[in-house]
Amino acid sequence: MGDLLGFVLSGLVSGALYALLATGLVLSYSASGLFNFAHGATAYLCALAFYELHSGFGWPAVPTALLLVCVVAPGIGWGLDRLMFRKLARVGETAQIVATIGLLVALPAAGLWVVELLADAGAPVLPAENQFGLPGVGPSPAVSWQPLDGVGIDSDQLITWAVTAVAAMALWVLMRHTRLGLRLRAAVDNRGLVELRGISADRLSSVAWMLSSGLAGLAGVLATPLLGLSAHDYTLFLFVSATAAVLGRFVSVPLAFAGGLGLGVLQNLVAGYATFAEGITGFRTAVPFLILFAGLLIRARRGRAAGTATAEAPPVDHLAGTTWARRWAPWLAAAVLLCAAFYTVTTPFWSGILTQGLAISLVFVSFTVVTGLGAMVSLAQATFVTAAALVAGLLMSHGWPFVLALAVGTGVAALLGAVVALPALRLGGRSLALATLALAFLADQVLFQFRWLRNGDTGWEIPRPVIGPLDLGDDRAMGVALVVLCTVTVYALTRLRDSARGRAMLAVRSAPEAALACGVSVVRTKLLLFTVSAGLAGLGGVMYTSYNTRVTATDFTAMTGLIWLAVVVAAGVRRPQYAVVAGLVFALAPHLLAQYVTESAHLPVILFGLAGLALANDPDGYCAAIPLRWHARRQAGRKGPASGSASAYASAQGAEPRPGSGEEPGAGARDGAALRLHGIHAGYGTAPVLHGVDLAVRPGEILALLGPNGAGKSTTCRVAAGLLRPRRGEVWVGGRAASREGPVGRARRGVLLAPEGRGIFPGLTIEENLLLQLSDRDARDAVYDRFEALARRRNVAAGSLSGGEQQLLALAPLLQHPPAVLVADEPSLGLAPRVVDEVFTLLVELRGNGTALLLVEEKAAEVLGIADTVAYLAQGAVSWCGPRAEVETDRLTEAYLGMSQGRRR
Repeated sequence: MGDLLGFVLSGLVSGALYALLATGLVLSYSASGLFNFAHGATAYLCALAFYELHSGFGWPAVPTALLLVCVVAPGIGWGLDRLMFRKLARVGETAQIVATIGLLVALPAAGLWVVELLADAGAPVLPAENQFGLPGVGPSPAVSWQPLDGVGIDSDQLITWAVTAVAAMALWVLMRHTRLGLRLRAAVDNRGLVELRGISADRLSSVAWMLSSGLAGLAGVLATPLLGLSAHDYTLFLFVSATAAVLGRFVSVPLAFAGGLGLGVLQNLVAGYATFAEGITGFRTAVPFLILFAGLLIRARRGRAAGTATAEAPPVDHLAGTTWARRWAPWLAAAVLLCAAFYTVTTPFWSGILTQGLAISLVFVSFTVVTGLGAMVSLAQATFVTAAALVAGLLMSHGWPFVLALAVGTGVAALLGAVVALPALRLGGRSLALATLALAFLADQVLFQFRWLRNGDTGWEIPRPVIGPLDLGDDRAMGVALVVLCTVTVYALTRLRDSARGRAMLAVRSAPEAALACGVSVVRTKLLLFTVSAGLAGLGGVMYTSYNTRVTATDFTAMTGLIWLAVVVAAGVRRPQYAVVAGLVFALAPHLLAQYVTESAHLPVILFGLAGLALANDPDGYCAAIPLRWHARRQAGRKGPASGSASAYASAQGAEPRPGSGEEPGAGARDGAALRLHGIHAGYGTAPVLHGVDLAVRPGEILALLGPNGAGKSTTCRVAAGLLRPRRGEVWVGGRAASREGPVGRARRGVLLAPEGRGIFPGLTIEENLLLQLSDRDARDAVYDRFEALARRRNVAAGSLSGGEQQLLALAPLLQHPPAVLVADEPSLGLAPRVVDEVFTLLVELRGNGTALLLVEEKAAEVLGIADTVAYLAQGAVSWCGPRAEVETDRLTEAYLGMSQGRRR
C-alpha cells in the first residue's frame, strides 16, 4: 500500500506540471486557433532565468519566481501575440505549425546565448546547459518527511502541489466568475460573433496568450528541481502535456487539467507495476506518447476520408506559360557551376561542407513531397533517416555492398513510412503533426533502443562507396555525384507534380471529397505520398551518414527533424529546388557565422528557428517570395511608376487593395441616414461580388434587401457590419465615414449584425449569453419576464435550445438596448411559421424604438408586410429601390428569377 501511495504522490508532482502546461496550451489554442509548439520553450526560458537570477545573481527565490511568472512570462506571451501569432492566425496551418516549431528551436538557444554573452561580460552567471539537481522555490536542500512507511515527500513536492492547486482555483474563478473569463469562453465558442458584439477578439487573444505564458512560466520555475535545465526534457514535457490537452479536446480547461494529473499518476504506476515491459527498453517513458497517439485517433471525426489536408491556396506561378528553358536554365547553370567549383575554387574544407549540404538536401527534398505536395505535416522524417541508416549500416557490417544496403535501407524507410501513415491518415493538420511526432518519439525511445539494431553507442560504420571506377571517398567526387543525384531527384519530382498522378495528388490536397467523387483514391494517394517521402528521407539519410562514415541511433532524434522542417519551409516547401537551397544554407550558415560573426553554436540555431517567423508574412517561404517580388517589380515597371511595386505585389498575391477615400457622397452622408453604403465594390480574393451598391437606411426604417441566391446580399451585410472591407466606395454610419473600421469599431458605433444562422454562443448558458450584452440585472430580468421559455432554462446551454428559441435569445437583448443599426441576414431561416411571426414582431418593435434595420430575407411576402423600403439586388448591383407601396409583382418575380438589369429596367 505504501508503494502505491508513493507512486501516486510522486506522480501527482509531474502531473501537476503537465496540468499547468496543458491548461496553457488549451487557453492559447482556444483563443487563437494556434497550437503553440513553443509552449515548453517558454517554460524553459523562465526556468533558466530563475536559475541564473537566484543561484547566479543571488536574488531571493520567491520574489524572483513571482517576477518571472507574473511579469516576464506574460510579457513574452503578449509580445509574441503582437509580433507573430496574430499574423499567423491568417495564414495556412502548415505555416502556423512550422513557425511555432521555429520558436521552439530558437527560444532556448536565445536564452543560452544570452547567458554566454553575460558570462563573457563578467556577470556572475553559472553554467546553464544540462544542469540537474538545482534548487527550487523552497528550501535548499529540500526538507523531506516520511508520513507513512515507504512514503516520502519533500518541500519541493509540497510547494508544487500547493501552488498548482491555488493556480487551478484562481483560473476556475477567473473563467467562471468574472466578465473577462466569460468573454474568453465566448471567444472559444465563436470568435467572429464576439467581434460582432463589440468585443475585441485580438485583445482577448492577447490576454489568453499572457495567461498561457504565465502558466508555462509557473510550470518552468516549479520544474527546475525535477527537470534541471535540459531544453530537450522541457520539450518532451510539453508533448506529454499535449496528451492532456488532447484529452480536453483542446477546448476544455478542466478536462486538460484533470488529464495532466491523471497522466502523471499513470506514468508512475506503469513505471512501478508494468513488469511485462521490463524487457522493452524505453517503454515506460514512451507511455505518454502511446496515449497521445491513441487519443488523437479516438478524437478524429468518424467518417473522415483519409484525413484532411491543410487548405492553403497555391502560390502564384509567375513562370506559368514560359518555356522549359526559361524555367530550368538557371537551375541547370547553377548545378554545372557547382560541379566546376568542386575542382577549381573550393578548398577541401568548403568542398566537404558543400557535399554535406547536398547530402542533407536529399532529406530536405522529402518534405516537399509530404508537405509541399500533400499538405500534410510529418514530424517523423528524422525517424525514417535513422531507420534507413541503421539498417544499411547493419547490412554493410555483414558484408553487403553499399548499393544493395542503400536500396534495402531506403525500402525499410519507405515501409516504415507506410506503417506510420496507415493510422495517421485519419488525422489532419496539427493532429497529424502531433501523431507523427508521437511516433517519432516512440521510435527514439523504443525501436532504436534494440541493441541488434543500434549496435550500442558506437553505431555502425558506413564507408564511402566505390562504384566501379568512381571512388566517392574524395569529397569532390562525392559532391559531383550528389549534384547529379539531387538534379535527377528534383526533375523526377517536378515531372511527378505535372503528371496525371501529380494532379490527382494536388486534387486530394485541395478537395479530398471532390477528388474521391472523381474516382481518385484519397487513401491510396496519401499513402503513396507518405511512402515516397519516407523513402526519399531514407535515401538521403544513408548518403548523409555515408559522408560522415558512421551512424548512431542518437544522431537524428525527433527534435532534429523539427529543425529540418523549419529550415525547409522557411526556404519554400512547395518546390524541390528550394529544398536543395535550404540544405546548402543549412550546411554553410553555421561555419560562415563561426568564421565571420561568432563562434557560439547557439546563433545558427536561433537564426534557423527565427526563419520560421517570416512565414507570418511569406507563408510560401523566402525562395518563393523573392522571385515573386522581382516579377511584381517588373510588372509595375511595365505599367508605369504610378502602379507602385507594392500594389503590384499585392495584386500578384491576389490580395485586396486597401480602400481609398472613395467618392464623397456629399450631402448624402449628412441626410440623416443611420447607415449608408455608397458606390460599394467588394469581393473575396480576386472574385468581385458587389459592383457599385448604393443603399441608405434611416432611423426607424426597415429596408428589405431582396434578390436571388448569389446576388450578393450576404456580402452586403458583411460590408455593412465591417467583416469585409470594400475595395472601392464608402460606408457611412451616422454621417461619419466608417469604411476602415472593423466589426468591433462598427459594433461600438451601434451597428450590429444578426448573422445568418443563430447569433448565439452555444457553449454558454442562456444567462451567460445575456450577461455578455446586458450587465444590468434588471435588464436580464426584463428579458426573462417577456420570454418565459428562456427564464425556465436560464442555466441550460444555449446550444440545446430549439432554433426558434435560439433566435429569440439572439434578438431579445436588443430590445433592452436598441442598436442604432441592425443588419439581419435571414433571421427567419429554418424557423417554424409561428416563430417567424414572433421574430418579425420583434423587428417591428425595434423599428419603433428608432433602430434602422437592413433586413435580408428569402420570405419576400412576409418581409414586405413589415418593410418600409425595398431594394432589389441582382448580380451585385441594386436594380431598383423604392417605397414598399411601389413594389410591383412582376418586378419582384423578375428579381428572384435573376433576370438582367436591362430587362428589368
